[in-house]
Amino acid sequence: MALCLGQVFSKDKTFRPRKRFEPGTQRFELYKRAQASLKSGLDLRKVVQLPEGENINDWIAVHVVDFFNRINLIYGTVSEFCTERSCPVMSGGPRYEYRWQDGGHYKKPTKLPALKYMNLLMDWIEALINNEDIFPTRVGVPFPKNFQQVCKKILSRLFRVFVHVYIHHFDSVCNMGAEAHVNTCYKHYYYFISEFSLIDQSELEPLRPMTEKICN
Repeated sequence: MALCLGQVFSKDKTFRPRKRFEPGTQRFELYKRAQASLKSGLDLRKVVQLPEGENINDWIAVHVVDFFNRINLIYGTVSEFCTERSCPVMSGGPRYEYRWQDGGHYKKPTKLPALKYMNLLMDWIEALINNEDIFPTRVGVPFPKNFQQVCKKILSRLFRVFVHVYIHHFDSVCNMGAEAHVNTCYKHYYYFISEFSLIDQSELEPLRPMTEKICN
């Protein structure tokens, strides 16, 4: 029997603590506006469009943090099935393998089990979105010139989580009755990155059939 979404996407399944926006800030208001649009049943293609008069970097920042939270939650629901034995390599089927490199401990692309890769990925993203020099939260502090490039890299790596979940763990997602939730999250993500050209289309190839099925 399928579990209710409240059971599936519960706090104890979260892979990382949620990043929250401070009430009273412009970004919090943008976040509330985006969430209200999502829940209104509007076409997701319209939901992702930049609201009139808003700063594009604020809009991107809100979505990057939201996607981090939601994709983190999705992976949390299947992480118990993603072991070193079941997923000894971070991959998306036999054709696509992802190696970890962060310029720190992992200076060269390194083959890792999927769970280890996910841990490093979430740590890396969390450090970036908590870095005031990259994601400033104080009024009047500008975004750095490379802000969108950083976001492109974050979103590109988050896409790999979708690849792994869809190709290796979607049976588990379906068994939990959560496929509609995951598909909606992916559609929202896909329309957003497409609207602002945030990922090279060639990187989306591993999920091309799935994308054509649920996004067209």
